[in-house]
Amino acid sequence: MAVSFNESVIKEFEDIARRYTDRRATLLPALWLAMREFRYISTEVMQYIAELVQVPYTRVYEVVEFYTMFLTNKPGKYHLQVCQTLSCQLRGSDELKEFIETRLGLENGACTPDGLFSYQQVECLGSCHTAPVVQVNDDFHENLDVPKLEALLEKLKKGEVQRG
Repeated sequence: MAVSFNESVIKEFEDIARRYTDRRATLLPALWLAMREFRYISTEVMQYIAELVQVPYTRVYEVVEFYTMFLTNKPGKYHLQVCQTLSCQLRGSDELKEFIETRLGLENGACTPDGLFSYQQVECLGSCHTAPVVQVNDDFHENLDVPKLEALLEKLKKGEVQRG
């Protein structure tokens, strides 16, 4: 099955592409659109983006693999990203990672069988002053400890957390 953007996203991409003199410069915006459209960047999506922005597939692959915000596996409904840099580690991110791994039975990069949660360890989320931080989809949850994370997971399971 060939993948492609829907018509409105193609129009949005073309509007973006007009801002650049070289179509290759649209690689990152195209990947952001792909994340929004497909939720993750599969091999087929990488091939589509390579054709769209007129770069080799290997260039798209390199960019996708470099940035942790481009997911290559289908994420859960709630994608948990735990910062593992020094500020967060000093304030307890290792305990948060251990809790997620134990409570949800997940390894880094995995998704629960019901598709509710996926989990990824990431480098700096840029919120060192509120460490430790866990990003759930697009929302930051800061100054966490294990009890706060446990309460957050329960609210997510019940669908009680609204996007901020």
